[in-house]
Amino acid sequence: MGFPQRILAIDIGGGTQDILLYEEGKPIENCVQMILPSPTQLVAQKISRATSLKKNIFLTGNTMGGGACTWALENHLRTGLKVAATKLAALTFHDNLEVVQKKGIKITDVRPAGWPVITLGDVQISKLEKILREYGLQLPENMAIAVQDHGFNPRGSNRLFRFLYWQRFILQGGNLQNLIYKKPPRFMTRMLAVKRDAPAAYLMDTSAAAIWGILCDPRVKEEQEKGFIAVNLGNQHTLGALVQGERIWGIFEHHTGRLSPAKIKSILKDFAAGELLHEKIMNDGGHGCFLSPYFPKKGKFSFVAVTGPQRNLVAGLKYYQAVPYGDMMLTGCFGLVAALKAKKT
Repeated sequence: MGFPQRILAIDIGGGTQDILLYEEGKPIENCVQMILPSPTQLVAQKISRATSLKKNIFLTGNTMGGGACTWALENHLRTGLKVAATKLAALTFHDNLEVVQKKGIKITDVRPAGWPVITLGDVQISKLEKILREYGLQLPENMAIAVQDHGFNPRGSNRLFRFLYWQRFILQGGNLQNLIYKKPPRFMTRMLAVKRDAPAAYLMDTSAAAIWGILCDPRVKEEQEKGFIAVNLGNQHTLGALVQGERIWGIFEHHTGRLSPAKIKSILKDFAAGELLHEKIMNDGGHGCFLSPYFPKKGKFSFVAVTGPQRNLVAGLKYYQAVPYGDMMLTGCFGLVAALKAKKT
């Protein structure tokens, strides 16, 4: 099957959702692009509004990413207000529904009389379709969507569970082309939730989309065969990857809010040398680190390419700031298109 002519690429982060309507043969600069608040931020606003109005709420819809909406919900409950939620919506806040109920959330399919409804979900395809229609554009049949999925782990640490996924990926060869899914693994419940709302979409992790996007920068492309470190400094999460050719040799993942320029510099120095320990990142509140046992530690990976909305955190460290197609905020969207192109051809 040939490469699709039009693709809706959506990269959903903790702060923003970045959207690209890619059209083959058209300059990227002329393709429709949008940077909107992320779904979790929008849901958080609705919950906070209900809190200020002292209203109990009923959550319905789909499982989605947490972050801002989780913090808003916790604040709502602390005020003594009540929350009811369907099972799918409740799974947003913890994989174990017993834990959700202990937080004070009632699991039910029936909306309590008079309670305002807040609908959850990582994608709002009908809204995007309406926006595009207003400008004389049709929604493409082909979609590629990125979310960060920790995986379903109701009885343990989701940080550890997520990193077991990265560990398996690297031990299986770390092939970049294996990072985009038509059918996500069964434990990727957030990706599967997106598939319920956008059945035709290809799915990818936001970190993987960022790596693919960084490779769209021509300066980074020059370093690909030699090997380099790709760093995505997101609003909530930071990922580093040792990339060479079509292979990822190692990955670390941390929380951006816990990082400083000095800490990042130290982490990247150890990472390039193959000496960064999983325990160092995990004990500092991050997800961890894993390197292939066959990682070639021979003076490679000295080039560091940085992207992400928090890239200014390392502005003074003289790392290369990747800007694919001249637009850093759409790095993940460009990565989705590039990965889908590689998948289809």
